[in-house]
Amino acid sequence: MNLHIINEANEDGKNYIRNKMFEFNSMHFPDQFKGRYQEVNLYLKNDAGQFLGGIMGEICWNWMEVHYLFVDKQLRKSGYGTKLLIQAEAIAKDKKCDFIKLDTLSFQALDFYQNHGFEVYGIIENAGGYTHYYLKKRHHLKH
Repeated sequence: MNLHIINEANEDGKNYIRNKMFEFNSMHFPDQFKGRYQEVNLYLKNDAGQFLGGIMGEICWNWMEVHYLFVDKQLRKSGYGTKLLIQAEAIAKDKKCDFIKLDTLSFQALDFYQNHGFEVYGIIENAGGYTHYYLKKRHHLKH
């Protein structure tokens, strides 16, 4: 049998790897966490249905992970990022998550997240010339 390592964009391959990794991980988590997966996609839209921001993430086992939080430039400093984050936290609390985790680069929103109770638990220097911060928030989520 000949095996090949191929670098390609392939949805079937992505789904195979993701599902097999999820299956493997599920064998190691307690039963109470099995089957706990949910995408969290909150969108900020205007009356015309135009996207102006949002949060994309997922609930997995006992936490929520935020992958993206974005608000269009003209709306920044208007409180919409805070409203999106508060709504995501409410979902995490409702789904009995013990913590939320996310990451940000030094030119992005470190102060914003820290002002909302997130704490840095890891740092990578020289990530594209910037600092990459990993943050979590566990207090105020308890049920």
